[in-house]
Amino acid sequence: MGRMIDFKRPDGGSSKGYLAEAGRGRPAVVVIQEWWGLNDQICGVADRFARAGYNALAPDLYKGRVTAVADEANHLMEGLNFADATHQDLRGATQHLTAMGGKVAVMGFCMGGALTVAAAVHVPEMAAGVCFYGIPPKDFADPARIAKPLQGHFANLDDWCTPAAVNDLQAAMTKAGQKPDIHRYDAKHAFFNELSEDAYHIPSAKAAWQRMTAFLAKHL
Repeated sequence: MGRMIDFKRPDGGSSKGYLAEAGRGRPAVVVIQEWWGLNDQICGVADRFARAGYNALAPDLYKGRVTAVADEANHLMEGLNFADATHQDLRGATQHLTAMGGKVAVMGFCMGGALTVAAAVHVPEMAAGVCFYGIPPKDFADPARIAKPLQGHFANLDDWCTPAAVNDLQAAMTKAGQKPDIHRYDAKHAFFNELSEDAYHIPSAKAAWQRMTAFLAKHL
């Protein structure tokens, strides 16, 4: 089990996050929450990474606020300063893990997936990114500017991060000379979240975890 810590932001401030440790010198992963906040499910993902041999830090982007109500989650997400979260919280978390030794990847789900793509553009310290069903606005994070290895896991039955949006992401990166590792699943949005009775899809989640850990082993 991990613990809550304070970590430094590049601007000199501090943020909180859930840290699950595998040991100094180990590769590491920044785990970015869904729109629900830093809940038990996201902390569980960090713990799972630690059991797999990765130090994992999940920043608390909502500063302690957590919800299970979609309308409230949408309100919290809309109130989040995405630029501040990317340049300060996510970069600070990446720098904190870098100081523990080993390369650092950034990954996230839904809102966290979009922030993963943003981090791949704006956080120079990260070595790789893994995005689950989330894409940010192009004017904030143009995928053509991504210079890091990026793996993406997307749902074919997703009406938020749609297959058309995934096509655009892949096309922009390919046109820029990149080789995104994109995987698509016949599942719904949030198929990796085991607490989602409606969306959780075991075969897709299992395949995505296996592909992600192989990708991280290659790039970290």
